[in-house]
Amino acid sequence: MLQLKRTLRTMKVRKWPGISALMADQNQSIVLVEDDAGMRKAIARLLRAAGFNAVRVFPSAEALLGTDAAESAACLVLDIHLPGLSGIDLRRRLAASGREPPVIFITAHEDPSVRDEAETLGCVDYLHKPFEGSVLLNAIRRALSAHP
Repeated sequence: MLQLKRTLRTMKVRKWPGISALMADQNQSIVLVEDDAGMRKAIARLLRAAGFNAVRVFPSAEALLGTDAAESAACLVLDIHLPGLSGIDLRRRLAASGREPPVIFITAHEDPSVRDEAETLGCVDYLHKPFEGSVLLNAIRRALSAHP
């Protein structure tokens, strides 16, 4: 989270370099599911500062499933270790219901077997916290370019 905060401070001082070239359509919906309130706020601020106008944030998989946000999502950013339903299980549930937007998994707990499972589910990227904001934005760019 410290690296994300540094990225946000840098963005306040100067415009994000080449942001229009980095991102696709900023009106595409990005859904973030992250149980840590500080991390959730930092990532949401990063995405909004990068020009994404349609960012929806949720503290749990269950909170997301109680809405229609996943149906219109162009990209999901999912924490793997969530209270209740995990990010991996959320991805499976969405896929079973026919909703398979590109997914970027984030985690603070490195586990090779979980990483293998995430990659088997077809994630665009698997990021270990803390990560640089530019790394997440690049992963989102790849996800959006792969998903029409």
